Amino acid sequence: MISWYHSWVAAIRIARRDAWRSKGRSILVLAMIALPIVGVSAADLTMRSAQLSVEQDLQRRLGAADAELRLSRMNVPIYQSPDGERFAPVGGYDSYEPPQEENPELLPQSLPAGAQAVKDSTGQAKLRTTHGLLVTNLREIDTHSPLVEGRFTLDRGRLPEAAGEVIATTAFLKESGYFVGSSVNPRGTDHEYKIVGAYELPNALKEVQLIAQPGTLLTPVDKALQAAGVPGVRADDKYLVKVGGADGFTWNMVKEANGKGVIAISRAVALHKPADSDVPLYAQEPKDRFTDGSSRALETAVLATVVGLAMLEICLLAGPAFAVGARRSRRQLGLVGANGGDRRHIRAIVLSGGLVIGAAAAVVGTVIGIALTLGLRPLLEEYLGLRWGGFELRPLELAAIALLAVVTGLLAAIAPAVTASRQTVLASLTGRRGIRRANRVLPVIGLIALAGGAAIALYGTVSEMGSLVIAGGSAIAELGVVALTPVLVGLFGRIGRWLPLSPRLALRDAVRNRGRTAPAVAAVLAAVAGTVAVATYQHSQDVQSRHEYVADLPHNAGVVSLADNSAYKDVPAVREALSKEFSPSVRADVERLVVGRPGCDSYSNDAGCGRAEIVVPKDQRCPFSESPHGPADFTPEQVKELRKDWRCAMPRHQNFLENDAVVADEQLLTALAVTDPGAAAALKSGKPVSFDKQNVKDGKVTIRLITDPDAADNARGKREEAPGEDKVLPVYQVPEGVNGWGFKLVLPAATAKAAGMATAPYGSYFALDGAPSSEQRQRLDGLFDRMGVDANVKIEQGYQGDNSIEMLALAIFAGLVTIGAAGIATGLAQADAEADLKTLAAVGAPPRVRRTLSGFQCGVIALMGVVLGSAAGILPAVGLRLAQARETERFLERAITMGYESSDTEIYVPIAVPWETLGGLLIAVPLGAALLAALVTRSNGALARRAAG
Repeated sequence: MISWYHSWVAAIRIARRDAWRSKGRSILVLAMIALPIVGVSAADLTMRSAQLSVEQDLQRRLGAADAELRLSRMNVPIYQSPDGERFAPVGGYDSYEPPQEENPELLPQSLPAGAQAVKDSTGQAKLRTTHGLLVTNLREIDTHSPLVEGRFTLDRGRLPEAAGEVIATTAFLKESGYFVGSSVNPRGTDHEYKIVGAYELPNALKEVQLIAQPGTLLTPVDKALQAAGVPGVRADDKYLVKVGGADGFTWNMVKEANGKGVIAISRAVALHKPADSDVPLYAQEPKDRFTDGSSRALETAVLATVVGLAMLEICLLAGPAFAVGARRSRRQLGLVGANGGDRRHIRAIVLSGGLVIGAAAAVVGTVIGIALTLGLRPLLEEYLGLRWGGFELRPLELAAIALLAVVTGLLAAIAPAVTASRQTVLASLTGRRGIRRANRVLPVIGLIALAGGAAIALYGTVSEMGSLVIAGGSAIAELGVVALTPVLVGLFGRIGRWLPLSPRLALRDAVRNRGRTAPAVAAVLAAVAGTVAVATYQHSQDVQSRHEYVADLPHNAGVVSLADNSAYKDVPAVREALSKEFSPSVRADVERLVVGRPGCDSYSNDAGCGRAEIVVPKDQRCPFSESPHGPADFTPEQVKELRKDWRCAMPRHQNFLENDAVVADEQLLTALAVTDPGAAAALKSGKPVSFDKQNVKDGKVTIRLITDPDAADNARGKREEAPGEDKVLPVYQVPEGVNGWGFKLVLPAATAKAAGMATAPYGSYFALDGAPSSEQRQRLDGLFDRMGVDANVKIEQGYQGDNSIEMLALAIFAGLVTIGAAGIATGLAQADAEADLKTLAAVGAPPRVRRTLSGFQCGVIALMGVVLGSAAGILPAVGLRLAQARETERFLERAITMGYESSDTEIYVPIAVPWETLGGLLIAVPLGAALLAALVTRSNGALARRAAG
């Protein structure tokens, strides 16, 4: 035992001395091992620091209150989980029937008697800023109440005291361009509010919010908006409650609040959760429904796979570097053997090299990770949108992460240690290379792993856990290819007879010295395989998306509209701004039918709001829409037949203006590239044009003006006709096959006016001669900002793929790994071939031979790794695509059972190879590696006499 200890101490001392002497190689290996440790340790610190304790989370949510009460919006007794995140009506959703009306006094009536309470009201409105309009959350709460202490942090300024004063989050000030002392104005009102302070929400740093005293913000803005004929601000109320006493807001009090349809988040319950048997929700519905253990298991499996493959990649990259050190120290190792050391001591010395560098990488990586996290803490908090509860170091977790570096270093040094220990003392002292037979077991294991992994991946294409099984099988298959790498490298050597001198020497050298070539090729293989797999999958997805893409408008046609109807008075100015910047060849102004206030949303049920709807004749309605439970009321055969009925056909396009009937002239047809002359003639003559024959009966269309949306919704729920005033108009029906791009009915303005239907400006459709430039889009957006309008501009440009950056990043990553691995192997080859290079120089070989040979050695290794990696990377991509095809087939089978059958149900899940990416990997990367190696290699070496023997 003592001799074992002393031998390892000596081995570690020798390894530390060698690492210090070869600083360049040591730093390279240390950086490769330490870099992942930096990232993982920093991620662990960030995750743990961002995880708040229960007390910290309650302080930020409840302040100094005992509980927070809010309505469930179900208006019936409920059961809730202890944390208040999940709830369900008593008796379950199957028997739930919502009441017709809500009780606005329900929440105040649910407050415990004698409790101290603070009302917390929130709403949303658009505010004018220096840039335009900004959707902002508005809050009313008594900021001076002790119950709100801890819910927000005042950064500068003071708290609001009177009406007309607000405080704003720092995120609002950043987004709006305002500062403390500025005045803000909600859109649609004349009210101005002065910002007297800035604050932040520790749990939501990116929240754009204003806070005012109760009754000074939401109510005035709501009244002003409604007076202007636009929808007001809907307030959502909560109450912070403090009941006092040592027990606080108990679980029994929570259940009592649930009986009134109120959700309660209690500090006492969160700190001392009741047993599952005391939670009525879990008795009604299994607790497993509210937990997702399978996803956690999947995440753990994926994380373990990624960590394992990352360690394998580092070992494959660092292994040749340790082999370089062992080869350059072979005389020293030979002296150890000559002085009585056996193979165990030789292995211990080389393994100690991995241990020393792994330990150094663990320390350096952990320290840098901690320092990086500390230095970037403000940026990380801003990125996460959360103030940390503190800087939490968990020594055991950091030690486990650091241990990964030590293990990785040891694993990377195993193969070089075994190889060095098998050298004879004479061969080590004379510098000769021993002859060692190839390992016959490893290729067999690799072949079995390759076949088994491929079989598992193919099984995953039909398995329920498809992606996970495919990923596991692909990883096993890739390990099998790694194990087969020495044999595959030998097969590459057979093409050397047809190559010129320098590449033939490089290839034969690589084949004869597979111990250093195979790890480098395997490292390149692993990196390229991952890149090819992701690139193939993404490219196949892109091809499928391009095939499935449905244009919303004709090419280079567009539409401009405002985000809400309340800004209808700004539509003419928006149209002019569009014409000024884009100069469209055609611009068709579109108006909408108005029932009630013109500023109402299209489907609003607010008082004074209504809507206009096209009435489908009863005998032309799809039977599904007339049945209480839709397709469920029919047999599968009936559903299948009805899906073929033209009355039940699904529209291919949806228009952007959310209105089936619009008011426009024949210019709209030109903008939409509708070439039917009959439609243009009809609009010119004042006759409406219909694009949906389902709405037309006897050449006429019925438009119903609904003034009571609630009554209409209730009637539909009872399968009755919605009450309203009908307008029957003769129309022109376009021929079959004419694309209306989502429109069902277009009315001339004169016809709508003659029928007594009011209209309001809504937007414009336009056609361009070419796509607008980025400068034009920016100028138009700037005009909209200065006008203070929230306008949307959509221009049809056809399918636009968005994965080019990812493809480029993957190719660059694979290229860097390839060059690094090939460079390490080339350095090892030069160390091995130094005597041969000196002999070449002695017999008169030109100086460029050394540089050329070095370049080809690097290029050959890179090319072999890229070729093998490209072949290995296709398997997981093919497996995932086949799994997607199988899932699509299952979905379509279920759809066909329900009667969804059309020409669009054909399965199209292509497997497309990204030839551009593969071409770059197969040609550019090996060529670049070869040129780089040739450039950094000295063309002349010092002559020296050959060693005797």
